[in-house]
Amino acid sequence: MARARYRRVLLKLSGEALMGGKSFGIDQKIVRSIASELKEIFRSGTQIAVVIGGGNIFRGLEASSEGMERTTADYMGMLATVLNSLALQNVLEGMGVPTRVQSAIEMRELAEPYIRRKAVRHLEKGRFVIFAAGTGNPYFTTDTAAALRAVEIGADVILKATKVDGVYSSDPVKDPSAEKFREISYIDVLNKKLKVMDSTAISLCMDNNLPIIVFSLLKRGNIKKILEGQKIGTLVKGGAVYGKRGKKKNN
Repeated sequence: MARARYRRVLLKLSGEALMGGKSFGIDQKIVRSIASELKEIFRSGTQIAVVIGGGNIFRGLEASSEGMERTTADYMGMLATVLNSLALQNVLEGMGVPTRVQSAIEMRELAEPYIRRKAVRHLEKGRFVIFAAGTGNPYFTTDTAAALRAVEIGADVILKATKVDGVYSSDPVKDPSAEKFREISYIDVLNKKLKVMDSTAISLCMDNNLPIIVFSLLKRGNIKKILEGQKIGTLVKGGAVYGKRGKKKNN
C-alpha cells in the first residue's frame, strides 16, 4: 500500500451495512468482508477508529414513532450498536488484528468504558478501536457519536460509508438527473437538507473544521484508495460547492 495520507481516521459504518442480503441482523460474510478490507490497511500506518450504527437490529427513533418512550427506545438502539461492535471485533481479532471495543454505557464484562486518553493510547499502539453505544445519551444519533469521537481523538477525517458513491443533489435512485458533488460545504449540506449526516453531526464537524468523505462501501478497496489520497466519493468541508466536473456552483 502507498504511503497513507491520513494519520488518524474515524470510519462510520451503518448497522444496515452488516445485514448483507438479510432483512435483519448480522451477515457474517459481510462482516468478514469488511474486516478483511480493514486488515489490508492495518499496516499502512494509519490509525483507525470505528463507529457502527444499530439499525440492522433496532432503531430507537422508529420504535419511538410507534409509541415506545423515546429514552428507552434510544437506549435499546445503543445496545444494538454494542452487538454489532462485538461482532466486528470478534472477526477482526480472528484475523490477527488487535481490537478494542469501548462503550459509552458501562458494561465491563463486554467492553472497556469509553476513556478518551485510553482510546488514543490504543490507536498509538496500533490497535483498532470500536466505539459502541453512541454518545451514551438518548436523542443523539450514531452520526453525532462519530463526529464527537472523531473530534475527541483528534481524527484527521471522518470516512462515512454508505450504499451510494457520494453526495447527490437528490436521491440518485429516484432521480436519474441527480448531480453528484465532488466537494460540498458543511453549510450547503445543512441548507439543502442533504442526507449526509444529521444536522448536529454536520454542525460539530463544521465548528471543528473536520472534513467528511462520503463513499460507497459496496466497492471493495475504496477505503484503501481514500487513505492513499485518491479522490473517492464526495468531500464535505468548508468553502464553495463544486459539481462533478469541478466547476464552482452558485449557492
